[in-house]
Formats: sequence, structure tokens, C-alpha cells
Amino acid sequence: MSRSDSRVVVAMSGGVDSSVAAALMVQAGYDVVGMMMRLWTDEALGGAEHNRCCTPEQMSDARRIADQLDIPFYVLDSKDIFRNTVVRYFIDQHRDGYTPNPCLACNRHIRFDWLLNNALALDADFLATGHYARISPGQHGGWKLRSGLDAGKDQSYVLSVMSQSQLARTKFPVGEYHKHEVRALAKELGLNVAGKKDSQDLCFLGDSDYRDFLRLHAPDVMRPGQILTANGELLGEHQGLANFTIGQRKGLGISSSQPLYVLAMNPYKNALIVGSRDQLGRDQLTAEHVNWVSGAPPADNFRAAVKIRYRAQAQPALIEVGANQTFSGKFDQPQRDISPGQAAVIYQGDNCLGGGVIAKFSEAELAADHAPLSARKT
Repeated sequence: MSRSDSRVVVAMSGGVDSSVAAALMVQAGYDVVGMMMRLWTDEALGGAEHNRCCTPEQMSDARRIADQLDIPFYVLDSKDIFRNTVVRYFIDQHRDGYTPNPCLACNRHIRFDWLLNNALALDADFLATGHYARISPGQHGGWKLRSGLDAGKDQSYVLSVMSQSQLARTKFPVGEYHKHEVRALAKELGLNVAGKKDSQDLCFLGDSDYRDFLRLHAPDVMRPGQILTANGELLGEHQGLANFTIGQRKGLGISSSQPLYVLAMNPYKNALIVGSRDQLGRDQLTAEHVNWVSGAPPADNFRAAVKIRYRAQAQPALIEVGANQTFSGKFDQPQRDISPGQAAVIYQGDNCLGGGVIAKFSEAELAADHAPLSARKT
């Protein structure tokens, strides 16, 4: 089958990355169709704000780029499924004491399930997106998910939820480029989005803070509770664990003669645990709901690098594969901000092996964390 006989649906957002992705697919000779998702907007804001991924300006830019490239353009109503999966996931995870990354849920349920299936319904062979990642054939068949060439923009962390069948039907045209090259390509091609700023923060929040969003849509999440030192001393009261992140120093709402950091959130007692810098960090985690990109976990324990936040550097660790889609990671050095709900994603070189959601710590583990790192047993 020639490229002209292969149809590619490009997920367009009106931004520079997806616009260049569409242009590259056209240049490569594919039969290209542009598609944009209309995502959920918070009706409580009275229509004054829009989902960052599909504002009227974004929609207009995407349509203009499609016209310029002479490709069909469709808008897919995705409001309900987005609200019922991504937004609900965000709220429920906070309610359960996690610090979630909703981009993982979006890629798992929206982009590479809902959108991909809609692309296939248009007789497409592939879905292309503007993600900074790469897909390569595996040595023994199948497909590998690799980091984007631009390490500063790499998005393989949030793509670690992808399966072999999804990788086989996906293209990441800008993954082989650095961001400045993508902008240069956009300018060279005369795309008027070349200088457009990248989108930031959670798309469905508009200009709101996630804390305000939770207070409005899930006020039960923001339950007051105690602020305790590691040894149980009462220092004050917090207004909801969702207001805090592991490692946070400012905005704790208490005064102290020494800097205090958030050591942990104890969802069992609705308590915020704070302490000194030398008490911060842990060297082990357990991940659950693990997706192995190859479709199966490695047979034995192995060494790899693990990334615990989207912007974090991957750190060396020993990986032990567990039952029921879990793995445990033992880091060579303690990590300051291991946060339940974030993803732990495993790499060997630029090869993303997969990842899972960092599990909540047990009450026993939280109790064991009360001692400074130098005094803890491992």
C-alpha cells in the first residue's frame, strides 16, 4: 500500500506541534484528515472560560491550518466522555488521597482509545499527534516507545499507558525534532502558529486554580484536618490535603523557627505530616495498574531508570515485578517527591518500558517515615 493510499487522521489543537505534524504527514504523501476534539468546559464558569485545548481561538487556528494544507477538518464532540473519564478521575483520585496526573487518564481513555477509534471509523490507518516521542520497531517484533529527540520536551512519560495495538496505529511526526526546529518548520511552511505559546497547566481548569476547582466540584475533598510533625506534635490545621504536594515548603499556614516541608499526606487520618529537610524523601515505591508497553513484564528483576514526575530526571533503581500489574522500585538514592497518584515510568536508555500509578503508602510505611533518612532502616 502506497502512502497516498494510507489515511492518517491528525489530532489538531491549533498549536504549533500538531500543525507541523499535519504538515509533515501531507508532505510525506499520506491522505490526511484533521480532527479536533471539543472537550468539556466548566459550566459553573458561565461560559466565560473554555477548555484550554479547544478555545474558539484554538478551533479557528486549527481550521485555518487545515484549509492552508488543503485537508478535511472535523470537530469531534468529546465533552461527555472527557468529563466522565478525565475530570471524574481527577476528582476521585484527590478524594482517595492521591495527587493525580490526569494527562495519563486522557491519553489512556481519550486520545488513544476514543479518538483513535473515531479515526479508524473514518477508515484511517493511523492517528498522528504532536507529541514529542518516537515509535520504533522492536528487535523481536512489535513496537518500542522511545523518548522524543528533544529531552526538554519529551512526552513519553504520559504516553507510557499505550499498548502495542495503539502504537501500531500511531505516528508522532515531531518526535524526531527539537522544539526550535518545529517552530522553524512552521515558519518555513508559512503556518501562522509558528510563534504561538505552548499550552500550560490542566486544560479543563481554564484560568482557575485546581484548588478552586475542587472546592467547587468536590467540596468534600477539602476536609480540614491536623498538621502534625513526624513525631506526632500538633502544629495547626490544614483546610484539605489536596492543597499540598510532597516536598512543598511554602504556604503551609504555620509558623516555625526552622523551614518545614510536606513529608507526607496521611489519608487514613486526614493528616498533613511536615518536618525538616533531612526527613524528606524515601527510596522505595510500589506502582499499581502497571502497563508494560511490550505487552508483558520482564521475566526477572532488572535495573533501569525511573521517572516519578513529568519534569523529573529518571533515577537509577532496581525493579522487582510483582503480581496483579504491580512493580516495586528501590532507588539508589532517596527521592524527595515520590507522590502517590503520579506515574512511575521505567526507562532503559531512551526506551520507555512502561509505567504505573504510584500506590498510597500504608499506615505502617508512613509511621516508619517519621525518622530522619539517616536513621531509617532499609
